[in-house]
Amino acid sequence: MKIKTIINFILIFLFFYFVLTPQVFAADPKLISTLTGAFEKIEKYILKISTPAAAVAVGSGVLMKKFSFGDEEKIRTSKKVIRGSLFSYGFILVIDLVLSFMETLLK
Repeated sequence: MKIKTIINFILIFLFFYFVLTPQVFAADPKLISTLTGAFEKIEKYILKISTPAAAVAVGSGVLMKKFSFGDEEKIRTSKKVIRGSLFSYGFILVIDLVLSFMETLLK
């Protein structure tokens, strides 16, 4: 079982090394440029949709807290919704920052 795991790891590593690295082909292969463009479009789409989604989540959490009428469970749930949406939005922004930094380092 251990030999099979090692062989699978080696095959996966070789796949990523030969297919997904542009240095191997001495040029930017068509597959890599297509994948890069697709990931850039996905990244832009996620950034465009995350801001309104976070605003709606925070707004619904605030309204949930406002109209809880003293129910501790609803207040606790609204705090979780607000905190979770802000952390998620911050995580998306940090990922964008890291990707932009890595892109500037690679160019």
